[in-house]
Amino acid sequence: MSDNNIKQDINIMTFEDALKSLEEIVSKLDSGEIDLDKAVEAYEMGTRLKKHCENKLKEAQLRIEKIEVDKDGELATKVMDIE
Repeated sequence: MSDNNIKQDINIMTFEDALKSLEEIVSKLDSGEIDLDKAVEAYEMGTRLKKHCENKLKEAQLRIEKIEVDKDGELATKVMDIE
């Protein structure tokens, strides 16, 4: 599979699927049972998956809104600052 196809496959993954794949890679790397070439490939894939997960979390954060009641009793939404 080409590098471009891998990037496209990752881009369509849900956060949960990407996180599960990342956890599997970490487990393989931690076990020490894969050879160096496979470990490097797994690390590179893990890096891409980590970035994808971070982007998905940022997207979700931007969509989270806080409902507020203004001084007139009207409801309004405001982007929630969760940092």
